[in-house]
Amino acid sequence: MPTWEYVTTPLMIHNTAAILNNWGKQGWELVQVVQGPEGGPVAYLKRRIDGGGA
Repeated sequence: MPTWEYVTTPLMIHNTAAILNNWGKQGWELVQVVQGPEGGPVAYLKRRIDGGGA
């Protein structure tokens, strides 16, 4: 079974694509975007941890 690590990051509306592309280049996959506690969007991302199984 795969093993995953997760991260959350705030998104700036005027720079969303650049932020997500930067995370994607590092191997992160977008899971969901939700409204954060301060009202702005927050991205939840995951990536597989090496040696995490098949």
